[in-house]
Amino acid sequence: MVEDVGAQPNRVTAELAHLQLRELLAEVQGRIEQIVDGTRGRMDALLDAVMAVSSGLELDATLREIVCAASELVSARYGALGVVGSDEKLAEFVYEGIDEATRDMIGPLPTGHGVLGVVIDEAKPLRLRDIAAHPASVGFPANHPPMRTFLGVPVQVRGEVFGRLYLTEKLDGGEFTEDDEVVVRALAGAAGIAVENARLYQHARRREQWQRATADITAELLGGVDPGKALHLVASSAALLAEADFAFIALPAGDEEDTAELVVAVCEGKGADVLADKLIPIDGSTSGSTFVDHEPRNVGRLAVNLAEGTDLAFGPALVLPLGGGESTAGVLILLRTVGAVAFDEEQLDMAASFAGQAALALEQAEVRLAKHELDVLADRDRIARDLHDHVIQRLFAVGLAMQSTHRRSADPMVAARLADHIDQLHEVIQEIRTAIFDLHTNDESLRATLRSTINELTAETGLRVSVRMSGPLDVVPASTSGDAEAVVREAVSNVVRHARARELSVTVSVDDELVIEVVDDGIGIPEVVARSGLSGLANRAAESGGTFSVSAMDTGGTRLVWSAPLP
Repeated sequence: MVEDVGAQPNRVTAELAHLQLRELLAEVQGRIEQIVDGTRGRMDALLDAVMAVSSGLELDATLREIVCAASELVSARYGALGVVGSDEKLAEFVYEGIDEATRDMIGPLPTGHGVLGVVIDEAKPLRLRDIAAHPASVGFPANHPPMRTFLGVPVQVRGEVFGRLYLTEKLDGGEFTEDDEVVVRALAGAAGIAVENARLYQHARRREQWQRATADITAELLGGVDPGKALHLVASSAALLAEADFAFIALPAGDEEDTAELVVAVCEGKGADVLADKLIPIDGSTSGSTFVDHEPRNVGRLAVNLAEGTDLAFGPALVLPLGGGESTAGVLILLRTVGAVAFDEEQLDMAASFAGQAALALEQAEVRLAKHELDVLADRDRIARDLHDHVIQRLFAVGLAMQSTHRRSADPMVAARLADHIDQLHEVIQEIRTAIFDLHTNDESLRATLRSTINELTAETGLRVSVRMSGPLDVVPASTSGDAEAVVREAVSNVVRHARARELSVTVSVDDELVIEVVDDGIGIPEVVARSGLSGLANRAAESGGTFSVSAMDTGGTRLVWSAPLP
């Protein structure tokens, strides 16, 4: 058989083609295995990141873990999570990759302008090769590290956008890929669930803290603490729980029915005391509106700037009625400094509930105090009757018997001693009668006397007068009551005659001591008056073991404080 010579080259060609196909298939298989291994590795990394961000319940820690996990997942040098506030601007900005020294040099954190704002407005992912080339770019502030590549993805919680995840600068110098975007979007979905869990936990813990504070204040009030101290406790507790920088309680400056102003009675916060006794008009003010309609408010700033004329600067505010239904005893004002994050609606609800419960507890405490004072007065009346009907009558009987014995005594020395004892017995009877008179004297006479004195001196002046009295005035003895009247008369008279004031506040409080504070917004008291009229007040304080001071206030006006210890 003759071999076909032309078939040999064809066979060689076929074998060569088969060999090349095998090499190509091996190469394709290798590449597929690399892709599968890479995908598997990336999926493992994504799973680890999801587990990391889902493991905590502290919201701040969860937000930071999200940023760290996202940065590591796509090899980004810088990462950040911007939390969107109620005004659709960035209310919080958690960042990674920038040290504190650089952060301080950069200045204020972003608020959502430029490219960051595009991600906020469009609520969809944004991937850029060069940030500066985007039409919305506004550049970077001084000292900001250079950033070119960018990937932004929204983070949603229950269908609503919670914030935006921002990543910049791939470590290998390349661009963010479509795969990077897919992975980060998957992480953002898990992050939304983790944020929701952390928020639920934070909500439950906050509510528990507010409830515990309410219970503590109620226990303090019903335990007999003075309502004046209780107001400070309410303000300080509310400020702590609401993460406020300042807390104020404003009460009606006159009768609740007719008052046109509120007066700041309680101040909490650094430097807040400068606003003590400040008057707030009801018309046109946020506090006045809450006082009138009993509705809590969450505002970016107060309609009337309480900090005017001071070094304080107020921003977001919660204004809460102290009371419920148709009755409001005053308002609780919680404030943060200007530029701070606004209060959220959850804080408004919890703070309003706290204020309502605290007002109820205050009302119950005042009722208990009034009942206690009535019980004290009733007990005094009973003691006075017993002294008059029994003790004095028996002493009279003893005295008459001693006088009869004195007349029959033949011994001059015995008669003299009996006469001395009879005189002493009369003195004891007189002291008991004085005590009976003092027992019948109650705190209403002191309150009425002081109010009458103030009204008498200011009736024709046009002064806006605020009078507050707190504590059990029934414990003030008659001698100290006389001093109190003299102090109020002299202090108010000086304001009327010399201070050229528009506003006057008189506060009388009783605890371990009687304290009288008179504050005005006038030009001060002339030196000649300070040397003459006020010296008498200083002498009264010294004689009673108390204190006396007169000082000019930073905001203008004068503060006079007189105190005397109580037995």
